[in-house]
Amino acid sequence: MEDRIVEDRRRKRLGQDILFFDGGMGTMLQARGLRLRELPEVLNLTHPDLIGSIHREYLEAGADFITTNTFGANHWKLEGSGRTVAEVVSAAVRVARSAADDFGARVALDVGPSGKVLAPLGDAAFEDIYEAVAEQVRAGAEGCDAVLLETFTDLHELKASLLAVKDHCNLPVFATMSFDEEGRTFFGAGIESMVMTLEGLGAAALGVNCSLGPVQLEPIVEAICARSHIPVMVQPNAGLPVMRGGASFYDVTPDRFADVMSRFAGMGAAVLGGCCGTNPEYIAKTVQAVNHRTRTVVPRSVPETTGICTPARAVTFGGDFMIIGERLNPTGKKALQAALRSGDMDYVLKEALTQQDQGAHVLDVNVGLPDIDEPALLSRLVMEIQGIIDLPLQLDSANARALEAAARIYNGKPLINSVSGKESSLHTVLPIVKKYGTCVLGLTLDDSGIPESAEARLAVARRIVEEAERIGIPRRDILIDCLTLTASAQQDLVRETLKAVRMVREELGVRTVLGLSNVSFGLPRRPLVNRTMFAAALMQGLDAAIIDPGDAGMHETLAAWRLLIGRDRNAQDYIAYCEAHPESASAPSWPAAGAGAAADTPNLSTASRGELASAIARGLKEEAAERTRELLDALSPLDVVEKHIVPALDAVGRDYEAKRLFLPQLIKSAEAAKAAFECLRERLASGPKEGGEAPGEPIALATVYGDVHDIGKNIVKVILENYNFRVLDLGKDVPPDRIVAEVKRNGIRIVGLSALMTTTVASMKETIENLRRECPEVKVIVGGAVLTPDLARYVDADHYARDAMEAVRIAIRISSARKTA
Repeated sequence: MEDRIVEDRRRKRLGQDILFFDGGMGTMLQARGLRLRELPEVLNLTHPDLIGSIHREYLEAGADFITTNTFGANHWKLEGSGRTVAEVVSAAVRVARSAADDFGARVALDVGPSGKVLAPLGDAAFEDIYEAVAEQVRAGAEGCDAVLLETFTDLHELKASLLAVKDHCNLPVFATMSFDEEGRTFFGAGIESMVMTLEGLGAAALGVNCSLGPVQLEPIVEAICARSHIPVMVQPNAGLPVMRGGASFYDVTPDRFADVMSRFAGMGAAVLGGCCGTNPEYIAKTVQAVNHRTRTVVPRSVPETTGICTPARAVTFGGDFMIIGERLNPTGKKALQAALRSGDMDYVLKEALTQQDQGAHVLDVNVGLPDIDEPALLSRLVMEIQGIIDLPLQLDSANARALEAAARIYNGKPLINSVSGKESSLHTVLPIVKKYGTCVLGLTLDDSGIPESAEARLAVARRIVEEAERIGIPRRDILIDCLTLTASAQQDLVRETLKAVRMVREELGVRTVLGLSNVSFGLPRRPLVNRTMFAAALMQGLDAAIIDPGDAGMHETLAAWRLLIGRDRNAQDYIAYCEAHPESASAPSWPAAGAGAAADTPNLSTASRGELASAIARGLKEEAAERTRELLDALSPLDVVEKHIVPALDAVGRDYEAKRLFLPQLIKSAEAAKAAFECLRERLASGPKEGGEAPGEPIALATVYGDVHDIGKNIVKVILENYNFRVLDLGKDVPPDRIVAEVKRNGIRIVGLSALMTTTVASMKETIENLRRECPEVKVIVGGAVLTPDLARYVDADHYARDAMEAVRIAIRISSARKTA
């Protein structure tokens, strides 16, 4: 063997030396004759020599890491195979370990997505995913050198999986997601959110794999390298799939692939490999090209930013000023207290939506009431809010169990409010922050109370920062609240708060936050005191404030301050604000910050108040049902559908296509529309039938033979049903003859077919050929991650849909054309 093959590759260090992973195991198995419906993971037991030979080919090509043949080895996908997760995974590790040891190489336990959709969008619980991955790790961690979590599109599922790995082994975790060309995953996660979340959770490396070829991934890799403080991993496909002469292949040659991979190394990527279509030649060429350029990781200069996120939205502190909405806190709010006790989530969600409309960047969420299960309620509320709103959340509780429960279930990276300088707080809260990768708000008080002087508050802040850093929490994840005291009782200490803000920023280099409304407690005209304190704090360098975003005075102060310090160049934002809020206009009906019970009732904007369309757009199921019942007192069911529900769904669809909202919000809107349709069905069942209100055009949906993935199909089904289509869901892995038989039996003239794997494109083509022969009047819509317009033409489909909304719009056009023919 050549020296490069027999050298001890274990000496390479992550983050310092370029590491090479293998390519596509599935690609190699397909070339060796893997049949449709055959589970590749079971081959670890039935054909270990075959799997071992593929590992060795990649090792001979120069791979430092090989990944076990366990991508789909979870109990859902192995169901019915007669094999257990433990059997399959342990066999895969033995085969890989034997091959790797001969080359001095390392082994990564490969874990892919479950194929399930997490609640609230699907039926899988967060803990279901956690336990499934834990089962895989228990079976395979021993004998491996790392764990690879790859090809994830749902950041929430990836978080559950990463936690499961870290809780059940001490191996480094490499985590990658699949993005489209616009830098979003299928579930809407963005690059910045991925980086923030995975860094916080303690991934050893993060990056992108699959989905696209190396050329299409260049801007995505560049964006990841510009943001990630940890090693970046890149595993592209061998280009984009094409079909010719009945065979599938990818459109990027090994030489071209290697050239782009070398550029990724120049950007600072530390781990390089391949995904679909990349055989050992691709890896060998990549090793040669990259080593010719550099064998060590190119240093990257990445700024230290303090940020929190949801999958679709990231917020950073220290740039523009951040408003943290304070009104989801039951203190002094009787109606909110009643809603929380009764489980009236729509009331709470309306308040959250109102604060978003009023300009909040982050929402503080607090459910602290006596005699309630605070961990359960806070977790539920977090899930409900994240189902319809993409603003990041500040988890606010004095109950450590509640903070941990909510931080665990949170999708993304939240801010925890709070930790203090008290011994008990430091030892209880900071481990939660560390484990779940959150930011934390530190309060400058300790076991002696709130210090009077700014210097003493700085000392408490320094202690919080030092203790956090001692257990591995980076300084960028810490914010400090220097605590606002009441001017009516502690007037001299107000100046100390302002002084402390400046000192903490300058001496500790962390971001600062204040809860401002306490300063005016017990005084008349509280908003005047609040906004004056706000202006003073801004001039001391305050980064964020916990305030009522509906307080117009606060917005005026902020607009003027941004102008005066030069952040609003040419006064464009200030002028726009003044035009939108003229002095002659009546004052907004927003409650003043800190006004207690006066801030009790949500104030929806005029456009949203009482409208069914708004309830659907915002995903409020109970509100949608209530508005529908009201409309049915004055309109026929058909008018409600045509004048309210369908226009609302159309508007949501346009926002989704324009990337103004993402898949979770799309599904929530569809569920709200479904609640409205349920009210219509109740009314129709209890009264005389009206023409045109019967279920509409029938349509059959199926994932083609050999493909067990049905997430996309299920999403299309939900939306189609809300456009009054009668959906016949044939399921996944459906043979062509069954699809034809069901289409003929049910008189269906529109068929939607989905495929995720290149190997099943042939099944799609066969299905369409059978439909053309047996049901020539049928129109076929195709979609799925592997499909392209070229492949749609190859399989002879009538239409290609790039996403769920396009599939629905195509179905509507087909149906409408037939009605007018």
